[in-house]
Amino acid sequence: MRPLCLLLLTASSLAAQRPPAPAPTLPRDLDAYVARVMRDFEVPGIGLAVVKDGRVVLARGYGVRTSGDPAPVDERTLFGIASNTKAFTATALGLLVEEGKLQWDAPVINYLPWFAMYDPFVTRELTIRDLLVHRSGLGLGAGDLLWWPTSTYDRKEIARRLRYLKPTTSFRTAYAYDNVLYSVAGEVIEAVSGQTWEDFVGTRILARVGMTGSSVRHSGAAAGGNVATPHAPIEGRVKPVQPFASDNTNPAGGINAGASDIAKWMIVQLDSGRLGEGPRLFSQRTARELWSIVTPLRPGTPPPELAALRANFAGYALGFFIRDYRGQKMVWHTGGLPGYVSRISLIPDQKLGIAVLTNQESGEAFEAISWRLLDHFLGATPIDWATAYRTLKQRGDSAVAAQERTAAAGRDTSSRPSLPLARYAGTYRDAWYGDVSIALENGKLVMRFSQTPSLTGELEHFQYDTFIARWRDRELRADAYVTFALKPDGSIDQVKLAAVSPATDFSFDFQDLLLLPASAR
Repeated sequence: MRPLCLLLLTASSLAAQRPPAPAPTLPRDLDAYVARVMRDFEVPGIGLAVVKDGRVVLARGYGVRTSGDPAPVDERTLFGIASNTKAFTATALGLLVEEGKLQWDAPVINYLPWFAMYDPFVTRELTIRDLLVHRSGLGLGAGDLLWWPTSTYDRKEIARRLRYLKPTTSFRTAYAYDNVLYSVAGEVIEAVSGQTWEDFVGTRILARVGMTGSSVRHSGAAAGGNVATPHAPIEGRVKPVQPFASDNTNPAGGINAGASDIAKWMIVQLDSGRLGEGPRLFSQRTARELWSIVTPLRPGTPPPELAALRANFAGYALGFFIRDYRGQKMVWHTGGLPGYVSRISLIPDQKLGIAVLTNQESGEAFEAISWRLLDHFLGATPIDWATAYRTLKQRGDSAVAAQERTAAAGRDTSSRPSLPLARYAGTYRDAWYGDVSIALENGKLVMRFSQTPSLTGELEHFQYDTFIARWRDRELRADAYVTFALKPDGSIDQVKLAAVSPATDFSFDFQDLLLLPASAR
């Protein structure tokens, strides 16, 4: 029998003689494919990052920062990564747990005694973990009007107003994506660390990962320099739009980063928190927490064009979605802001990470590129994802247009408002949002949200006692039905709002408002 030491020596010698693994290769047609996707979906610029086995395979810019301007996107060009920021917030909480300053399953009120939800039971039981996993009982996008579009409320006031927001489901029984509780998580980080979310994430995460070109504020997108200009389809034409520049919800989506910095972030995540040869950013235990499903999701059935995306399991962990793809666990998230959408996809067992950052609101573009690269590295038979997503977009656009035509066709054009226009004017108040005023100006009703300057628009009569708020800022793409309910004496009882188009972003949670005449309260 050979001595153990000799066996170990022999094994190490063989390992030393073994040639290094060949560098991962990209699809030969990648540049042409990306150019095709950008053309098909009218995307001016893309930042693309691929990492494999701890190495950066690709960190590159494609296209231009602004349509009509030759300044190119490069690997350092900043894009708003939006909700991909949520993983940074979850990681920040994990660092504080490691330091003993937090516990994942301790109530939020242990750290923010002033915080409350609508239900006192939920207030007592809501934990740090619950802030991150979209199961609080709030509805989809609930409370987002407190910050979106840009409002005058600060982060603390947004958190305080959640006590007036009624739940739509029982606590921990259903999934509904929200942003406002990530803002509360930012308040927790400040309370226990003594640093703002921005300072903590900037110094404790970005600086240590080496993301020196990134910024931690929404407002960074308007700072100039090597920043991609956001674009969006406005009334049928893709054009530059104003970036979202309010910093009151940075913990939910404030980071701006380029391809090279996101590559560094993916490598650290895929290596369970290691920072190269130096100390860890976070422990393996924290890595398991971040990637373990808390809120299970029922995998849906994709349309025929996307049959390969059918999942066996899915869920939400801490700042990440989890699912399977081609027999592999995938850790992923997307992000969306006015003019920016992105996707980060990690395959832990393959040490593979892919990030697609764009400056146009085309989810189809980042999906088509992400799945093409994932299939390449997983050795799957290539699928023409670009064509599949183009077909789906055409079908989706047609369905939205059909719904809008149906609503317009069903309108009773002979109907008239029940009251003279002046009788609809007044100040109305919602328990969680605050005041909304309606005034008669030059013969037209004008609605103004008191804390949201851009939510100002004329009320155009639709039918009966329903009007349509046509917001003066047409970049919002969020016109809303405004319906008045009357009391028996003809006075206004309440006002409800609903988005006109099914394509309206869910963060315009008009449906959650219940406006009552302020004089009646």
